[in-house]
Order: sequence, then structure tokens, then C-alpha cells
Amino acid sequence: LSRRNARLTTSVRSCYICVSGHHSGVGKTCLLISYTTNAFPGEYVPTVFDNYTANIMVDGKPYGLGLWDTAGQEDYDRLRPLSYPQTDVVLLCFSINDRSSLENIEKQWIPEIKHHLPNVAKVLVGCKTDLRDSSKDTCITKEEAESFASDHRMPYYETSSLTQKGLKSCFDNAVRESCRTTERKWFQKR
Repeated sequence: LSRRNARLTTSVRSCYICVSGHHSGVGKTCLLISYTTNAFPGEYVPTVFDNYTANIMVDGKPYGLGLWDTAGQEDYDRLRPLSYPQTDVVLLCFSINDRSSLENIEKQWIPEIKHHLPNVAKVLVGCKTDLRDSSKDTCITKEEAESFASDHRMPYYETSSLTQKGLKSCFDNAVRESCRTTERKWFQKR
């Protein structure tokens, strides 16, 4: 490696992740707080717009994450696109114990993301998997969510903010999706 290339491979890359999903209570904010602080938040505070940061290593490369927590309520439909510029990947979150939250991904979020961010990677994230054992009958199964994700050409990851299960894998893979999308865009321009 030349010195110039060595410097490039050790520099921190930025990745901007926008977290969207159904209305309140899906687990978006807990997902971000739990991931960035390694602790489950004690109280619920509804989100309007928040942002978080994290420095991580993925495949031996350092990344600085900018994480946008967007409000799902209709009141914020006109403000939400302000968080979209520079977005590299969108995490579309739903609660595994709330079928309407997955339905809302299809009705509202996929069309909105296609309109505002047509060339950005999308990742489907099932939140609150720790609830699956206590309410098996009403929960969305992993197979159902995987089928939904496949139909919409996006990967699917399950997470529990309470137990931290799946958080690192979800965000690491979101960064990988972002890199793949960026590479595709670069090659298409050439």
C-alpha cells in the first residue's frame, strides 16, 4: 500500500442511519438508546426528532454513525423529510407484537422512502423480540417478517432493546448495506 492508500483505509467513514417506523411505542427510540448506551432506557419519552452518534468497527474498518430517530405521527409528515438528506440507510422498525406496525411499514413508510430516498438501502427491523415468548399467539413470526422483507427486497433483522439481542448485528449489517448501495451508485455513475 502506498502511504496515501494506507491513510484512506484507516480514516473513519461516516454512515447516516435514519430510523423510521409506525407511530409511538414500536421501539425505535429504545433501539437507539440501548444500542448507543448499552442500557435499556428507564422511562418512555415520545420522540419528535432526536439524533445519536456511535463509533463502531465493522469488518475491521472504523465508522462514525449518525443516527436519526424520526417521529412517526402524521403531525410530523412535513418535517420528517428534513432528516433525510445524507441518509445512507433507513431502518424500518416495527414491533413484533403489533401487526398494525408492520402493515404501516407497507402503507406509509415504503412509499415515503421510495419517494424521498429512492436509492438508499432499506433494512426491516423487528423490535421487542423478548416479548415473543410471553405472547406467542399474537406475535409476528420470524418467517412472516422474513417473507415481508423478501417481497420488498430488503434484509430483515430481529432485535431486543431490553436484552440487547441482535442490536450489534443489526447496526453492523445496516452499515454493510449502506456500503453495498454506495458502491452500486458509484459504479452506475461510471
